[in-house]
Amino acid sequence: MSALPLQPLLRLESLAVGALAVWGFALTDVSWVWFAALILAPDLGMIGYLGGPRLGAACYNAVHTYVAPAVLAAVAGWTLGLAVASVWAAHIGLDRTLGYGLMLPDGFRHTHLGQIGRTET
Repeated sequence: MSALPLQPLLRLESLAVGALAVWGFALTDVSWVWFAALILAPDLGMIGYLGGPRLGAACYNAVHTYVAPAVLAAVAGWTLGLAVASVWAAHIGLDRTLGYGLMLPDGFRHTHLGQIGRTET
């Protein structure tokens, strides 16, 4: 049985986390220029795909899990650290809302949320 029927619920959950992260960023009073500058930074993890799909998935997943921004927020103790953690979590929430989940090692188009893009028939 496939977990795909849960996909709408997982995307809604990700939207909620992303919205909370944006709200958390707003509470830091850090300039929105920082938000704009950092929102795509986690996608630098895709550079790992230059070493193949297994390394690429590992690098991408390392920066696309909520654990790292949660740890940063917990230990930051300064406004900029909390802001960075919020942007990072917002990025992950947006990605997951759009269907870009954690990558499986067999190729970029296969994620824990299903396949990205059109399926071959």
